[in-house]
Amino acid sequence: MNHIYPLIPGLPLLAFLINITLGKKFIRDKAHLVSIPLLTASWALAMWTVFEVMHGRTYDGDLYTWVVSGSFKVSVGFLIDQLTAAMLVVVTTVGLLVHLYSAGYMHGDKGFYRFYAYLGLFVFSMLMLIMSNNFLQLYFGWEAVGLCSYFLIGFWYEKKSASDAGKKAFIVNRFGDFGFGLGIMLIFLTFGSLHYGTVFGAAGGIAGRTIDILGRPVGLPTVIALLLFAGAMGKSAQFPLHVWLPDAMEGPTPVSALIHAATMVTAGVFMVSRCSPIFNLSPTAMGFVAVIGAFTALFAATIALTQNDIKRVIAYSTISQLGYMVLACGVGAYGAGVFHLFTHGFFKALLFLCAGSVMHAMSGELDIWKMGGLKKYMPVTYWTFLLASISISGIPPFAGFFSKDEILGMAFASGPLGKFLWAVGAFTALLTAFYSFRVVFVAFHGKFRGTHEQEHHLHESPKSMTIPLMVLAVGAVAGGWIGIPSSLSGLFGLGHIDLVGPFLGAVVGEPHFHQALSTEYLLMGTSVLLGFLGVLLAAYMYIWNPELPGVIARVFRPAYLLSWNKYYVDEFYDRTVIRPTLWVARNVIVGVTDGKWIEGVVNGVPAAIGRFGRVLRKIQSGVVQDYADMMALGVFAFVAAILIIFIK
Repeated sequence: MNHIYPLIPGLPLLAFLINITLGKKFIRDKAHLVSIPLLTASWALAMWTVFEVMHGRTYDGDLYTWVVSGSFKVSVGFLIDQLTAAMLVVVTTVGLLVHLYSAGYMHGDKGFYRFYAYLGLFVFSMLMLIMSNNFLQLYFGWEAVGLCSYFLIGFWYEKKSASDAGKKAFIVNRFGDFGFGLGIMLIFLTFGSLHYGTVFGAAGGIAGRTIDILGRPVGLPTVIALLLFAGAMGKSAQFPLHVWLPDAMEGPTPVSALIHAATMVTAGVFMVSRCSPIFNLSPTAMGFVAVIGAFTALFAATIALTQNDIKRVIAYSTISQLGYMVLACGVGAYGAGVFHLFTHGFFKALLFLCAGSVMHAMSGELDIWKMGGLKKYMPVTYWTFLLASISISGIPPFAGFFSKDEILGMAFASGPLGKFLWAVGAFTALLTAFYSFRVVFVAFHGKFRGTHEQEHHLHESPKSMTIPLMVLAVGAVAGGWIGIPSSLSGLFGLGHIDLVGPFLGAVVGEPHFHQALSTEYLLMGTSVLLGFLGVLLAAYMYIWNPELPGVIARVFRPAYLLSWNKYYVDEFYDRTVIRPTLWVARNVIVGVTDGKWIEGVVNGVPAAIGRFGRVLRKIQSGVVQDYADMMALGVFAFVAAILIIFIK
C-alpha cells in the first residue's frame, strides 16, 4: 500500500505541471480535461487509503532523505493514520467537486488554464501538509498553501482590490508563520528531531521544564504550544489575525469554497490536533486556545449580522465556525473539533458554491438587497443553500448539529471556564442561525429587487455547477450521522453508532469528560432551541416585519456601525501597523538607508573613480611638451629624494 501514498498528492502536482507549462499555448480552455481526471484518481486513491485505515492498517515511513546537515536530518515521508484519513476525505472530496464546478463557473475566462494549474498546486500543498510525518514537511505544505492562496485570491490581478486582497492574505499570515517557524526551531532544539514519532514519543519528558524569557522562567511546553498556535491563528483566521479572510472573497468563488472548506483555513485546526501531545502538557496554552476560539466565534458572528455582501456573510461565518473548532481543541476535545471540521467542509463549500451560482445568474452581483425572489428562478440553488443553512444552524438531524453539539457539550463538561465558554458558544449558535437565514429570506424570498435586465437573465446554473451542489448537499445533511452520540442513539433505539470518537481518539485521545444524561439532554435541547429561535427571529424581521431591521439599525446606531465596520480592526491596523511601516519604508529605508547610504556607496565610488580618472587622463594627453614636463618633474623628484637621504 505504501507505494500509492505519494500518488495522492503527486497527481494534483502533475495536473499543475501540465497546465502551467502547456496550458497557455496548447491546452487553454481544456485545462479541466487534464485536472479533473487526475484529481479523480487522487480522490479514489485517498478513499482506498481511508478504507485501509478503517481496517486498522496505518503507515509511518519515509520516501527519501530530504535534508542532512550534521545532526539535522529530515526526510520526505508520510504518516497515514485516523486523523490523516479524516482530512483526506474532506480535502480530496471538496477539492474534486470544486474542480468540477469550476469547469462551468470559470468557462470563458482568459486565465482558465492558469486557474486550474493553481487549483492543482493548492490541493497538492494541502495533501502534503496533512500527510507529512515531520514538522519540516508540514511547514513546507503550510507555506505552500499560503502561496497558493496569494495566487488564487489575487487571480484577477488586473483588479486592484483583488491584488491587494492577495497581498493582505500573504502578509497577515507572515505574522503568525513567524511564530510557527520559531516553534518548529524550538522543537528541534528541544528534541533533536522533527519527526512526529520521535517528538511526540518524548513529549512527556519536557513536562515541568522551563526556559528563561526576559529573566523569568516560563514553561517550555507552553512556549512551544503558543508559538505553534500563532501559526494556527493566521491560517485558521483567529482573532486578531482574522482580517485577511473576508477580503479573500475577491478571488473566484470556487477558490473561496476551497480555502474555507478544505484547505488553508483547516490547516490550523489540523495542526493543533496533530500536536495534541504537546498542547496537553500546558493548561495555560490550552486555556488561551479555548478563549481565543470562543471569542473569535462570537466576534465574527456579530459582524456577519449586518453584512450585505453574500460572500462576506459566509466568510465571517467561516471565521466563527473555525472559532468553534479551536474552542474544541482548547478544552481537549480534539476529535470534536476535527469532526466539526469534517461536517463544516460540506456545508461551507455548499454555501460558497451556491453563492457562486447566484452570482453566475446575477452577472456578478453580491448585494443580497439587490436580489430577492430567487427561489422560483433557481430552485436547485435555493434548496441546496437552504439545506446548508439548516445544517450550519445546528438543527437536527443535519450534519452541523451533531458536530457543534458535541463541541458545546465537551466545553460545558470541561470545567468552570468551559461552562462560560459553552454560554458564549450557545449564544453564537443563535446568531449563526439568524444571519444564515437572513441571507435565505432576503436573497431567495420576497420580490426581486434587482434591475429588469438582471431579472430577464435569471436562470438556474448549468449541470456542471448544480450537480456538485447536490452532492455536497448530501454531505451537509448526512455527514454528521457517523458521529451520533450515545445519548441520542440510545434515545432513539439506534444503538451506539458514534464512529468519530473512537476513530479519531486513536490519535488525539478521547477527553474524559462525564456528565449526567439529563444534563446532556438539557444542553442539547438548549442549543437546538436557540437554533430555531434564530431562524424565527430572522423570519420575523425579514419576512413578516421587513421594516423592523431599519428601525433597529437607527435605534442602536452605534452598535450597528461597530458591526457594519467590522469593529474598525482594519482601520486600527492601518494606523498602528501599515502607516508606520510605510513611513519607515519611505523615509528611513528609501530616504536614508537606500537614498543616502547605499546610493552614496553605489554612486559615490564610481564618481570618485571618475574624478581620479579625469586627473590621470592629463598624463596621456598626446602633447610632447607635457611628456617632457612630466619627465623633468620626475627627475627633479628623484634627485631631491636622493639628496634628502644623503644629507641625513
